[in-house]
Amino acid sequence: MHFSGRLLALFFGTMSAAPQLRRTDSSRGEFSPLKHFVVAKKKISDVFEQLLNYVKETSEFVEGGRFPESLENVATPDQKSEIQAYADKLAVIKEVLARRQMKVAFFGRTSNGKSTVINAMLRDRVLPSGIGHTTNCFLSVEGTDDDRSYLKTEGSDEEKSIKTVNQMAHALHMDESLDAGCLVRVFWPKTKCALLRDDLVLVDSPGTDVTTQLDSWIDKFCLDADVFVLVANSESTLMNTEKHFFHKVNERLSKPNIFILNNRWDASANEPEYMEDVRKQHTDRCVNFLVEELKVVDREQAPNHIFFISAKEVLNSRMQRAQGMPETGGALAEGFQERLKEFQSFERRFEECISQSAVKTKFEQHTIRAKQITEKVKSIMDDIHIEAAEKRVAALEARENQTDRLEFVKNQLNLLITEIKKKIKAISEDVESKVSIAMGEEICRLHVIVDEFHADFHPSPQVLKLYKSDLLSHVEEGMGKNLAFRCTNAVNASVQSTQKYMIESMQPLLPAAAQSQICMLVPNRTLDLSYDLNCSTLCSDFQEDIEFRFSLGWQALVHRFLGSVNAQRALKLVDQTSRSALPVAQTPSSGPPSIAAPANNEAALMSQEELMIALANNVASLTSRTSMTVIIAGGVVWKTVGWRLIALSASLYGVLYLYERLTWTTKAKERALKRQFVDYATEKLQLIVSFTSANCSHQVQQEMATTFARLCQQVDQTQKELEADIRQLTDKIDQMEKVQSRSKSLRSVQLLKSLKDLYNLFWEFSQYFMPWIISES
Repeated sequence: MHFSGRLLALFFGTMSAAPQLRRTDSSRGEFSPLKHFVVAKKKISDVFEQLLNYVKETSEFVEGGRFPESLENVATPDQKSEIQAYADKLAVIKEVLARRQMKVAFFGRTSNGKSTVINAMLRDRVLPSGIGHTTNCFLSVEGTDDDRSYLKTEGSDEEKSIKTVNQMAHALHMDESLDAGCLVRVFWPKTKCALLRDDLVLVDSPGTDVTTQLDSWIDKFCLDADVFVLVANSESTLMNTEKHFFHKVNERLSKPNIFILNNRWDASANEPEYMEDVRKQHTDRCVNFLVEELKVVDREQAPNHIFFISAKEVLNSRMQRAQGMPETGGALAEGFQERLKEFQSFERRFEECISQSAVKTKFEQHTIRAKQITEKVKSIMDDIHIEAAEKRVAALEARENQTDRLEFVKNQLNLLITEIKKKIKAISEDVESKVSIAMGEEICRLHVIVDEFHADFHPSPQVLKLYKSDLLSHVEEGMGKNLAFRCTNAVNASVQSTQKYMIESMQPLLPAAAQSQICMLVPNRTLDLSYDLNCSTLCSDFQEDIEFRFSLGWQALVHRFLGSVNAQRALKLVDQTSRSALPVAQTPSSGPPSIAAPANNEAALMSQEELMIALANNVASLTSRTSMTVIIAGGVVWKTVGWRLIALSASLYGVLYLYERLTWTTKAKERALKRQFVDYATEKLQLIVSFTSANCSHQVQQEMATTFARLCQQVDQTQKELEADIRQLTDKIDQMEKVQSRSKSLRSVQLLKSLKDLYNLFWEFSQYFMPWIISES
């Protein structure tokens, strides 16, 4: 079914629009059929303006004008380019509709009266006419709102005087620059011709028998024509050149509207007895041409497209009437009134037909195209709406997952912080205990490290200083190596085990990209504990005593009986007593002693008392240790042996002294220094055991805390990324909601309203021509 027929079925329920349009016609009285095209053009142009604005708004929407980021993955590039193409097409259609006019093309052989017919319709001699070949080129007559008339040639905007139309278009005054395929546009004031007020263009052509360029004529001037008028000569019959031309037109256009005017019918008045037969003969041939050959109308409608007129009579009559004279004045043949009425009937039928054709040809295809475009745009909006809804649901699910993961990461991190702190504290305490025990054991075997030291020894101060410096370095290095051997491996094993546990516990909290790189964040390296004994500072005040000391000498005995501390005090006391007595002996007559003497004597007396107490205590100690038995035995031997024992004892004492003196070599002095150093260093190193172990514990604690802090930093970064993702997803959800709302609005309200307006308008104007629509359908 034809599109108009489909509209008839589609909108059958809205037939009330047609009576309303008819009432409008009757109320206006002079509302001609041509006016319907003008009204339709204006209203449909307005609707196309709405559609164009709608599609432009849709194009801006899919291009991301309001939601630049949200539509990035919703509207595809093809959809964007497609809607933009639709906007461009609608803009072209709107521009074409604004330029569109009803167009009538007059064709026929030379001197058949084509220009005279147009002049009769215009009620003035506008186009050149006369006997012979008069019209040399194509002439279009269209209305202008100006009160002046002018013309323009093809390819030029220069306005020329209407008086030059004869010089330019008349074959007898032909401008050599123009040929039969050129167009001269004649602009005639609308106030002088009511026919031109309704966007009507009349096109006059050269004779179809003066050129063979039929194809180019049709392509250039006929493809957009709404009605074709074949002006034939009633004094002859239809010629093959005329038929051939319209066969060409029929090949390019689908069922063109063709009227056949048998001009110069006034000649039939000379032979009234043959008039009806000739009329029937012309009518039958014209009907056969329209129905059988061209197949543009059916046989019943064909007679309505055939008229018998005298254009020259009508032109003269109308010009006389315009001048205030009777229209029947002058030499008019018999039957003029019938021929005038037939010409007027042709004009009414012509106006109706051209309006019918124009509404159909000018608006129907554009309406169909607009329907297709709007349906496609609606489909695109549906796709965008569905895509936005799917992305919104996906974003909601993703946000929920990210929120759950963020909550999990926070809770898990809090638990791990507490647990890892306990582990770090436990391993730090374990390291402190291990280092403390190992260092205590190393101090106990310090003599081994000292004995392993070998260097050049000499009792001179310079050599001794260098010797002790090397000894301190050796002790510090040796103890450091021993402590590292005893503790470092075990400590590293504990540290690495704890770090591995940290990594395994933290790894699920990191993003997938960071999980594969977590080993780079926490490199597997060996912890080198620094024990930092600092023996050079710790034992810097060590003073060796490598002077010869006889084991049975006075000082040795005093040390043996009184102990080292009391022995030193006793020796100092004896030294002070001898020094204080010496000045008095040297100066007996020097007078009374000084005031300070009693104080010194009193201090000496007190020291002597303390010394005697210490001596008594040691003697008691000797008695308790059965040493008294030896003394008693010596007394008995003394009474028995006498001076011999004294001599023997003195000899033995001298031999022992000589032996010890001879054996007091450099090696003995080195051994004595090492022994003294071991005793001194042992006491000093005991003081730093807790400090060193605490320092190692702090190193381990700092190493593991640094590792854990680095992992926590990555987890914090994960939390920030999750929070940023959640914010981004929230924004995306909001944007998708806006896209959904906007696409829903664009696909429903404005689109349906514009389509309804367009279809209703086309329906109304189609209803006006209901009989023609039904016949065409």
